[in-house]
Amino acid sequence: MFYQHTPSSRFLLGTAGYPSPAILQQAIETSGTEIITVSLRREGSAGGAFRELLQQLNTRILPNTAGCHTVKEAVTTARMARELFGTSWIKLEVIGHADTLQPDPFALVEAARILCAEGFQVFPYTTEDLIVGEKLLEAGCEILMPWGAPIGSGQGLRNIEGLKTMRAWFKDVPLIIDAGIGAPSQAAQAMEMGFDGVLLNTAVAKARDPVRMAAAFSAAIAAGHQAYQAGLMEQRDMAAASTPIFGLAQFS
Repeated sequence: MFYQHTPSSRFLLGTAGYPSPAILQQAIETSGTEIITVSLRREGSAGGAFRELLQQLNTRILPNTAGCHTVKEAVTTARMARELFGTSWIKLEVIGHADTLQPDPFALVEAARILCAEGFQVFPYTTEDLIVGEKLLEAGCEILMPWGAPIGSGQGLRNIEGLKTMRAWFKDVPLIIDAGIGAPSQAAQAMEMGFDGVLLNTAVAKARDPVRMAAAFSAAIAAGHQAYQAGLMEQRDMAAASTPIFGLAQFS
């Protein structure tokens, strides 16, 4: 559940970088996603046509503060997004490192505290750091969005153990993997670890066939979640025969 909203799909999809508005629309519809992220800067540059497209889609908009590097920028952008899109949801990004696009944890927590106090329902883009996670929850966030890898890198889950620890530590907090996912298998892996959703953009938008890739990610995310719910077998150091010995014919 994401702030009292329980979507049927655990796939959150970004809307930037698609070859055309028509392909974007087809990808969203094929993905089955109920939540799409929209940058205020993207909406502003595209104008009314993009806004009309968003209104046609049966999805919930999660505006984001992409491109913001300071608390002031992020808070101002969030306030503008609330006015434009009519939602208190905000994906909070405060970038601290130009090359990796890693979030600035100090500015992120400060911005989250301000926005939560103003009634925003904040989806913070963060790292797998447990202390930062605790501070974000203390600030009023009810969900955490740790990165898998740097934005747009397609490297998948670079810190498996760290993410597993985060999942175990925040066992009652919705966790969504955000950024770095490049293949459906990586998304399935995140869901098999018990994460509550996956948010991605580039892996679909820049695929040779974005619509087909959206379908692939949708299936992988659903399969990964189903596998987690079913209970994955534990890994063993040695082989273990799946066929029982009892009842086999004896030859001498």
